Formats: sequence, C-alpha cells, structure tokens
Amino acid sequence: MRRMTILAIATMLATAPALGQSAGPTGAGNTGAGTAPLPAKPPASAPAGTTNPAHAMPANPAHATAAKPAASTPEQRSAAALALSHEPTYDEGTAQRIKEAALSYSDLAVRGGWPMIPADAKFAPGVAGPNDDLLRQRLLISGDLAADKANGPFDDTVAEAIKRFQVRHGLASTGTMTPRTLAALNVPVQKRIKQLEASLERLQNMNFAFGQRYVVVNLPATFAEAVENDQVVRRYRVIVGKTEKPSPTLIAEITGVVLNPTWTVPSSIAKTEISAHMRKDPGYLSRMHMEVLDGHDNPIDPHAVDWSGAHTPNFTVRQQNGAWNALGAVKIDMPNPYSVYMHDTNQRNLFSDDYRFDSHGCSRVDNVRDLAAWLLQEEMAKWNRAAIDAAIATGQHQEIALPKKVPVAWIYLTAWMTKDQTVQFRNDIYDQDEQLLEATAEEAAFFNQAANHPLTAHLAQ
Repeated sequence: MRRMTILAIATMLATAPALGQSAGPTGAGNTGAGTAPLPAKPPASAPAGTTNPAHAMPANPAHATAAKPAASTPEQRSAAALALSHEPTYDEGTAQRIKEAALSYSDLAVRGGWPMIPADAKFAPGVAGPNDDLLRQRLLISGDLAADKANGPFDDTVAEAIKRFQVRHGLASTGTMTPRTLAALNVPVQKRIKQLEASLERLQNMNFAFGQRYVVVNLPATFAEAVENDQVVRRYRVIVGKTEKPSPTLIAEITGVVLNPTWTVPSSIAKTEISAHMRKDPGYLSRMHMEVLDGHDNPIDPHAVDWSGAHTPNFTVRQQNGAWNALGAVKIDMPNPYSVYMHDTNQRNLFSDDYRFDSHGCSRVDNVRDLAAWLLQEEMAKWNRAAIDAAIATGQHQEIALPKKVPVAWIYLTAWMTKDQTVQFRNDIYDQDEQLLEATAEEAAFFNQAANHPLTAHLAQ
C-alpha cells in the first residue's frame, strides 16, 4: 500500500466517531449512555477486498493455540513457541495482509470500534457480574469469541476466548483478566490501526530477498523464526536491545557459525561499563577472564590503562571463551553495518522472562545450538546437534563457514497478520510507530503543498 492509501485511512479515522462517543441518537456507532457499539458485521457485509476483524482475528481456536506455560529447558521453550503457529511473521504476502487488516480495522473504527472495560471490573468463573456481557461483546467484536456466545457469565468459553486474545497480543495465556490483558483490551481501535500503518510503512521500505530458507527476528515480539518452504520450522525466544539501546532493523546474510567464541567488547561498552568496573575493582578484568590488547593484539597491563572513561579507548578488551563468556557457546556471524549478531548467553535463565529487552543491541537466542544445527544441516550434514554439542564440549574455538549464505531480517512489526488471518499486536517498546507516522505525515504534507503550488501547476501545463 502506498503512502496515499495510508493517509486515506488516516483521513477516514479523523472523521470517525471517537470511541465512547455517540455517532447520533440511532447511529450504529452509538456508544453513549452505556450502549456498546454493534458487533463486527458478518463477512459478507465487509467492504470488498477487505478482511473483517471478526475473521481477521482468530475466531477459530485452531488459528491461535493457547500459549504453553514457561518451560524449564531451551528445548521445551522452543518447542512450545513453535506449537503456537507454523505461519511466518514475515513472508512475501505480509505487507498485503497488513493492508487488508488496516482497511478492516478502519471500517470497524467508523462503526464505533469496541467498548472499554471498566478498570475496576471483576470477573470470576461461574460468577455473574455487571460487566460480563460487555467483556463478551468486546471479545466478539475482535473475533476472539463466537457470535452465538454474546451473553452469560464468565465461563470456560470466555476463558478460552481470553486465551486467544492473550496469544495474539504476546501475553501470558492464563485465561484470566490480568492487568496487562485488561490494558490490551482497552487499547482503542485507532491505535491498533496506527500500529498496522506503521508496520506496513516499514515493510514498504525493506527489500528483503526471501529465500527457500531464511531467518527473521521480530524485535517487538522477541522471537526468532527459522523459515523453510514458507513454514516456520523453528521458533526461539530472543533477548533484544534495551529501550535505551534498541536493536536495529536490518537485512543481512548469515555467513557462518562460531563455536566457543571469544567476545571483543565494543568500544562504547569498554569506555563506559568496563571502565566503571575497573575504577571500582581493579581485579574485575581478571575475574571476568578478560584481557586488554593493543592495536596489534599484544597484551597490555590493565593497570597501565587510563580507565577514567574520558577518552575513546585506544585498546581492545577481549573476553576468553568459556562458561563465563557473554556470548555463551555459539555466535552466528551476519556481517552488517551495526556490528550486531545473534548469539548464545551465559545467562540463559533470562529466556524464561516475558519481558526480554535486556541486551546492548545484539539478539541473544534461546536454544541457539538448535538454530546453528538448522543453519548447517542443509549443506553440511555432519554438523548435526550432537556434533555441535561435542565440539562445544572440547572448549576449542571453531569457525564454520556456511557454503550457502542464509538471508536474515531483523524487523520491527508491532502489528501483522499471518496467512491464517490471525492479527497479532505487540507493544511499541521502542516508541518508533508514532515517530514513523509523524515523519510520513510531514512528508506527505510537503508533497501535497508542492503539488498545489502555482509554479507546479504552471510547469505541468
């Protein structure tokens, strides 16, 4: 979808009734006086070429299997992640599907959107409450609850609908009304449309060469997918950049796998964090199995180094391989302008967390040995998982070049729709959606102004 189409949606939103406001005494979008907006129309009445939200979202439980509880091992966690869906987050049809979802949600916005659930609403299984029908209507409008289940107290049907909603929003699948679930339910439809618009705009600026096999990291979702023949065959939890050190979006090629890697500390980290540690504790480097090297890789006495942090380091800090290494046992090489990569970690317990924004920009991958085996298996069958484990156990540094490079994309999608018409949303953790839409609007305004300038009209004659 071109920018003008996005702007057309934005214009329609500007004239749509705000959520919670009346569109008129008898209007379909009337939500005044406690009246909730009408449910989404049946598919036959949706605008031609669009996807109805009730079908864009997972009305069918098979479209959004309930998330498994956090598992204790990397293998269990990656298996649970893969069980959610085999549909890729990013493929050649993603942009078109996001466009369809944006148009469908825009139609829903014009008709009043969905109702807000009171912040103090209480829900308990089998216990009738004043907001039960309101919750059911909210879930029905978004397609998480079947149309024939519009009334009644909180029961197993509602719990399953909440689970589907939670899965689509990257929340723990509890089936209960958690604070985060309530907050996600009450995000206005206008904001969801903006997320779809921003995600679509980003994809329009990418030129990713999809191959038969490729890897995608969606930063807001904190998951990596290994895609083969248009199906996700591996999915892993990842830890990506902190909000103050966001991971970049990029397109690159995976060129090799390093077992038992050393870690060359980025100069920015050496200047700030390492220097701070050394000022407080001169024995820090020794304890962390780090050494200081000059420009020719010759060792330098750490006590002879200026650790004030006032200047850019004229030395290199390198951590030896081993159990203490920050990169863990595996590094995946993918040359790019940002000098980031995918790797293991020596803090694998952090993969059990729901909030996984804790790196300096690289992507730490749960069960990364499995990903390494997948990368190597097609061209180098000898490098199966057992062989990788055995090589790591030797403690020897080993670099394995891929005979055939594998495309990789780090993307920033806070909203997308998969081929089974499940619409997914994630938090805009880096606050990039609004910035992008503002920049796009400013650019469009500039060109509109230029198009209406008398000189432009004269030149067009």
